[in-house]
Amino acid sequence: MSITSLSSRELNHDVSRAKKAAKSGPVVITDRGRPSHVLMTYSEFVRLTGKRRNLVDALSMPGLSTIELHPTRAEIAVREVDLS
Repeated sequence: MSITSLSSRELNHDVSRAKKAAKSGPVVITDRGRPSHVLMTYSEFVRLTGKRRNLVDALSMPGLSTIELHPTRAEIAVREVDLS
């Protein structure tokens, strides 16, 4: 995936170039030298913003049972309270 950068002026002058570049990766549009927008294909947009899953669906994905997870136990210390 290649990232292309175009100024807003370049975009206005050659939209077809920007659309072609978006087929191979995101196109960053700059305004006064600073990134302001990103152009991408609609299929890439759908892939990135696709169906949102809830936590239960995400944890029930195939293949997750093979991942070993050994979290460290949290140590919670009790501290004295000064009510004077």
